[in-house]
Amino acid sequence: MRALPMTDYPATARPRFALVDIVRGVAIIAMVVYHLFWDLSYFRFIAADVGNDPVWVLFARSILAVFLFLVGVGLVLGHGRGDIRWRSFWRRWGFVVVGALAISVATWFAFPQSFVYFGVLHAIALFSLMGLAFLRAPLWLAAGVAAVVIALPFFYSDALFNEKAWSWIGFWQVPPSTNDLVPVFPGLGVVLLGVIAARLVLSSAWAPRLAAIAPAGRLARLLAWLGRWSLLLYLVHQPILLGLVYPASLVFQPQLDMRRADFLRSCQSTCQTGGTAPGLCTTYCQCGLEGVETNRLWNAIETGMVTAGDQTLLDAQNRQCSALIYPELNARQ
Repeated sequence: MRALPMTDYPATARPRFALVDIVRGVAIIAMVVYHLFWDLSYFRFIAADVGNDPVWVLFARSILAVFLFLVGVGLVLGHGRGDIRWRSFWRRWGFVVVGALAISVATWFAFPQSFVYFGVLHAIALFSLMGLAFLRAPLWLAAGVAAVVIALPFFYSDALFNEKAWSWIGFWQVPPSTNDLVPVFPGLGVVLLGVIAARLVLSSAWAPRLAAIAPAGRLARLLAWLGRWSLLLYLVHQPILLGLVYPASLVFQPQLDMRRADFLRSCQSTCQTGGTAPGLCTTYCQCGLEGVETNRLWNAIETGMVTAGDQTLLDAQNRQCSALIYPELNARQ
């Protein structure tokens, strides 16, 4: 396929690539699915640890990579075939910044120990500004910078970047406590890959063909519509999900059921490891669970902060439950 110079595609022609909207629509749906299961995990409706499970982490990072790649593509489609449309750029950029600040404020009140101080929208705002410098730069330079930005975190890290004040750069050794962090290294590199890909496509004979693709069918049109409104949907989807999941957790209290299940599972494993028969362990652990709830010992068990009074109750409970499975202990008391 022969590469054509950028000028062969008119700078004034700014067709909307429906294919980009469709991909963005799929990405926003995937993001909603991830956050739904994150919320369900956080409120203990499901046992999976969505925030740390390797499969879920890979899923989340894949979605993020698609979004960042599309940021680069969007920069080129919107501003890369002529003069930068500053009014349009600043209007969208301002909307992103306001959204980022809103997320920081909201998460500060909801999750003060892990609030979002440099999440997806914060990164998009910064990377959009930085990406403008590569709309006209030689492709070899953009490719070189992208390679360095993506690869460097694999070879360099420093404890300094464990601190929140510097963690947004990306060279931490231990990830800081936050619900969302999209650092410059390697995030900017993925945006630059999108810039490079879009510039290559627009300078090729494929550009008019891709621009001519129109969504056919309800699903494709829906995905394209979601893609066009992806920024707004990103802002509102998590408040909507939390507005549904949180009240449901107050009604159904899944955390209590999950806590009981965790207690029984751990107790059963420890009991059987000690050589006691599984059936006897089940009886013993069920007795222990009833004692924990009756004596309100959950805090002592979960935190490990056991007072003298708690220890007295735990010892009495252990003797009572042991007597259930070993009746001869009753004769000794």
